[in-house]
Amino acid sequence: MGSQRLDFAEFYRGARDECLRTVLVSVGDYDAAQELVDEAFARACASWRKVSRHPAPAAWVVRTALNVNISRWRRRKLSETPLAQYDAPVPAADPTIRLTLEQALRRLTPRQRTVLVLRYFEDLTEVQTAAELGISSGAVKSMSRDALRRLRELAPELADLVGADA
Repeated sequence: MGSQRLDFAEFYRGARDECLRTVLVSVGDYDAAQELVDEAFARACASWRKVSRHPAPAAWVVRTALNVNISRWRRRKLSETPLAQYDAPVPAADPTIRLTLEQALRRLTPRQRTVLVLRYFEDLTEVQTAAELGISSGAVKSMSRDALRRLRELAPELADLVGADA
């Protein structure tokens, strides 16, 4: 058992920052991302025998964190805010693509942001994304399309990154 604790501690130290970055892209809030990652690591620790045999334990932690976040949405029953109620996008002080993309992602709804992160950052298929979110693959397709269109509206300078026909 002592060996398992050392293994988990080593895994935690080596994977926490990467997991936090991935979840942060989806959640858009550093404190919320930290909370989700901490909860996911607590679950991983409790199930370490199973998780340690997973081909990608860090991916297991990220998916667990995103699933916890989705469960929170379902409990709160968030409503989406129409785009017209948002302020115009604020130009980035530093015009790097990363900062521009980060700002634009923050302006998406939580569901749209999660769909894009799962589809394009975690590289899941539409079917896998639908299974993770508990929705149909058609809903994933339409949310992806709408989110990409919204990204193009919010940050036209990302057109090459987002794609004109997506």
